[in-house]
Formats: sequence, structure tokens, C-alpha cells
Amino acid sequence: MFQAINHRAMTSTTGRGFMRGLRLRLRLRLGERLRTSSRAAQWGVYPQGFCGIAPLSGSLQVSYRCGVRTKIYLSVGILARNEEKTIGAALASLFKQSLFPRLAERGLFCEVLCVANGCTDGTEQVAARAIGVRVEGALDEPVGKVVSLAERGRNNAWNQFVHRLSAREAEYLVFMDADIVLRGVDTLWKMLAALEQEPSAHAAVDVPRKDLLFKQRKSLRERLSLAVSQLTRHAPAQLCGQLYCIRAEVARKVYLPRDLAACEDGFIKSLLCTDFLACALTPERIRLADGAEHIFAAYTSAADVFRNQKRQVMGQTIVHILIDNHLKELPETQRACLAETLRHRDEADPAWLKRLIADHLKERRFFWRLYPGFIRYPFRRWLALPVAKRLVCFPAAVARLGFSLVAGFAAWQMLKRGCTDYWPQPERQALTSAEVV
Repeated sequence: MFQAINHRAMTSTTGRGFMRGLRLRLRLRLGERLRTSSRAAQWGVYPQGFCGIAPLSGSLQVSYRCGVRTKIYLSVGILARNEEKTIGAALASLFKQSLFPRLAERGLFCEVLCVANGCTDGTEQVAARAIGVRVEGALDEPVGKVVSLAERGRNNAWNQFVHRLSAREAEYLVFMDADIVLRGVDTLWKMLAALEQEPSAHAAVDVPRKDLLFKQRKSLRERLSLAVSQLTRHAPAQLCGQLYCIRAEVARKVYLPRDLAACEDGFIKSLLCTDFLACALTPERIRLADGAEHIFAAYTSAADVFRNQKRQVMGQTIVHILIDNHLKELPETQRACLAETLRHRDEADPAWLKRLIADHLKERRFFWRLYPGFIRYPFRRWLALPVAKRLVCFPAAVARLGFSLVAGFAAWQMLKRGCTDYWPQPERQALTSAEVV
């Protein structure tokens, strides 16, 4: 009936009929907007440019689009689980980036996808509200989408974003954690530019900064934590999973196994820096973007540090099993299509990686032999420091070794029980805007 009325109003030949038809069309559109707003209100969003909520293989996605869509050149994926308190600040720092208008000047476009996995809090609603308000009425803003996956797990969220959710035409993918903030407005632009200017590089990274660095008065524990960061920062070809930009064609050659407990960034780095196990380690495949930084909340309590270190030992052990042993033994035809090979393994034989872990543990009678360099690792990083910093960072190297030994034993016991699903989430608060300056 609405279509018939609309048709009669538009075909009126008199001036009065034309105006009456125009008013009727406006009322019809306004009524539809109000109905859409009512349906979306329960999600806490404001639906200018609202596309709806549609099923996606057992999940929901809330979408926003700007008025004109051009080519999506870059896709930003924010992998989130129960980050209700932090994701708002993360998105606020993201939408301040100069990347969006700079791409628009080149006639290119960006999409932002928040991939919430197994959330039991209000992460999706907070993200949908932030994205919805941001894209309202602006033609150079990114496409925004919140996807809610029922299955909990960072690896599955990563795989879904890379292989299903991100735009097929995107040439670059950015991965960003939901509990960090970008420092400065040019961080993402500098990372993209670093990758565009270096064709031989597969990924670009920034410098992660602990929030403790910006405190005026630091405790002894906080100073020790910052010293540990210096040990990590001086290692070559660091790929921090909190934030990195990668060529889409390279990312789509990667698939993260379901039982890779942690250190997925180490797994990705090993594949990228060896051209997928085809050559020796080439650190130049990962490019550090000058002047690009992000801030994250550091672990401060001994319990949080222990749990994180335990998870890291589990992850590094599994990466060693895969990269140094199993994947190198695969036929060249399977290594050439590694993503498909690993995906098929997970689907056809879900326990394949746990069996590899069990076989590895049978050959390692002591926990300090879980992977090469377990004990030497902190001091190898310490020796790489400039001489002037070695004295300052020596207590940090000793402390890290102590935590590694205790956490290594706990990780060894957990892996022996066949457990790989270990992701402790400490209580975090959103970083303040003052820390982003």
C-alpha cells in the first residue's frame, strides 16, 4: 500500500501534487528510520547509516556504512573478549587516526571490524555504540561492523577475520587488541606507509609502551617491569600481537591451529620471516614504523605476571613443536598451501596438535628443556643491550629467569595434562586520555 501511495504522489503533474508527494515520501522515510531506531535501541546504538543485524553462521553482526562506498583498501580487526571496560578507549584512539582522511584523499576506504568472541559482558554493545556514533553522516568514515562469535578463542577470531569477515579486496589488514590505545594520531598511517614503502616486508609494527612509563612516581616493582621491557625491545624482528599491519595476501596464507595456546604472534613471525619455512630467518620481513607507538596496561601483580609467563611458556613450546619440527617435515605441496593444510587438520582430526605435544613431552624429561634456549633466553637478550644499560637491567634479567623457571614448571605440568585452553584475563581499567598524548 505504501508503494502505491508513493507512486501516485511522485507521478502528480501539478506543483501542489509534487509537493504533497514529496512530503509523503519524507514521512515514509522518517517512519522507517524510527522503526529501525526502535529495533536498534536495545543495542544502545544510534542508527544513522544503520544496515541491520544479520545472522552469520550462528553469530550476529551489527553493521554501519557511510553514504558512498569506494574500494576498501585496509581492514582493521579488533579481536575482543570481555573488554567492556577498555574497548571504548581503544576505539576512541582508533577513530582519531589520520589514516581515515588520508585514505579518503586517495579515493580509498577502510573498514573497522570488532570481532567479539565468547563475550559474557557488554563488549558488543559498547563497541556498537562507539562505531555507530563515529560513522554517523560522514562520507570519509570507515565501514563499521561488530561481529559476535559464540565460540571463545583468539585463534578462531583471527581465522574468521582473515579468511571470512575482512573485505576480499582489502590489500592490508591491521590487528589491534581491544585493551590498548594508539599514541598519537599518525600511528596507523606510519605503519601502513612503512609497509607500502618496503615491498619486501610482509608486516609493519610499532613500539609498545607500558602505561607505567608515563607515571610520575614509579615504585620499585614498576621500574623492574619497565627494565624487563627493554630486554624484549632490543630483539630483532619483534611482532607484537597487540598491534601490527600485514599484507592481506600474506595473512591469508596463515591459519592458526585451534590448540595453539599462546604466542600466535611468534608463530606468525616465524612464518613471515622464513617466507613460510622456505628460507633462513630474515628479520627484514618485519618493518618497524618510526614514530608509531601504542600504550598497554602492564601486569603489575606477581600473580598476573606468573599467569602470563606460564601461558607464554606453553605457547612458545607449541610454536617450537610446529615451526622447528612438524611443519618443516611436511611435503612441499602441503607447505605451499599451509593455511588450507592446517585448517583441514583441525577439521578432520581436532586432536592432532595435542598428540604432537604429548609426543614432545615424552622426549623432554625436564621442564627447562621444553624448547631451546629456555634458560639462556633472558640473558641472551640482556647481552644484546648496550653496555651502559646492562647494569641497570641485570636485576630484571634475573627476575625474568626466576619467573620463567617457576612458570615453566607449571606450564609443563599443564601441558602434560593435555590442557591448551589457558587464557587468564586480569581485571583491567581503561587507559586515560592523558596517557595517549
